[in-house]
Amino acid sequence: MTSDYQGPDRVFSGVQPTGALHLGNYLGALKKFVALQSDYECLYCIVDLHAITVWQDPAQLKAQTREIAAAYLAAGVDPDVAIIYPQSAVREHMELAWYFNCVARVGWLNRMTQFKDKAGKNSENMSVGLYDYPVLQAADILLYKATQVPVGEDQKQHLELSRDIAQKFNNDFSVPNFFPLPEPLIKGPGARVMSLRDGLAKMSKSDPSDNSRINLTDSADVIVKKFKKAKTDMGVMPAPGDDLSERPEVDNLIGIYAALSEEPREAVIARFEGQGFGAFKPALADLAVEKLSPVTTLMNRYLADPDEIDRILDRGADRARAIAVPIMDDIRKTIGFLGA
Repeated sequence: MTSDYQGPDRVFSGVQPTGALHLGNYLGALKKFVALQSDYECLYCIVDLHAITVWQDPAQLKAQTREIAAAYLAAGVDPDVAIIYPQSAVREHMELAWYFNCVARVGWLNRMTQFKDKAGKNSENMSVGLYDYPVLQAADILLYKATQVPVGEDQKQHLELSRDIAQKFNNDFSVPNFFPLPEPLIKGPGARVMSLRDGLAKMSKSDPSDNSRINLTDSADVIVKKFKKAKTDMGVMPAPGDDLSERPEVDNLIGIYAALSEEPREAVIARFEGQGFGAFKPALADLAVEKLSPVTTLMNRYLADPDEIDRILDRGADRARAIAVPIMDDIRKTIGFLGA
């Protein structure tokens, strides 16, 4: 599907305030957020409505919402340029999600693999919100008529659903270009960072092993220890052109080094060719400490002043509502509600 939408280029993305942010979030999301803010109008949401699809401790939810905001800021997102705000502060997200519930089809949601992966055999005991959250995700994006969404491969199916919902709304109400069909922004270094314990599993906040990830709050000593323990194999560092399909852990560590150093993978491979992991892992750990320590330090400074974080989020929410409210007014008129 294509769209002839003529609105501004606008980027939307969000991070759930659940669990500690890690290296995968930094490379796959936060660094991209910083790069994109100079080229697009960007909204970076803390998606607390998505977080409550499973039960959250209220005090912890507040604390982690501030922690995500602090990570955005520490990574270099400028709140005077990009819009940083909590999802729940803009009620139009929820309103549009209901309208989209009436546009989306059950069969579309039944095809969403992430719900099946998360629910497993307990799908009957999961919340309706967890089943339905791809529709809320579509509302998040389309509420602002976002044209690009930086997503990982695991979220690409949900973005396709957003496009389907946008297309069906446009067709149902005979407004061909009302909503854009948002495009994914997937490519780039660190788009998919894998676990340090399993090169076939994505680095995750929910992994029970803390050694599987580098948290943004980890100290330098902890980072060094985790990379020292990172799984590899009995071989040595590959040569340029070697097939790494059977060496996923090695491939992952090389990708992390390349993303942190902002250089091509082949250049990293050439530099360490034939060396043992006893040489490569310390070099990778030192690089990670060099890149992440300033972020950790800034995060801690922001977290020490929660009132300032709240002021930034309040200001961001006001800016987000300024975009959302007139779009929602048009949506109500298009649907045919009295008084709209």
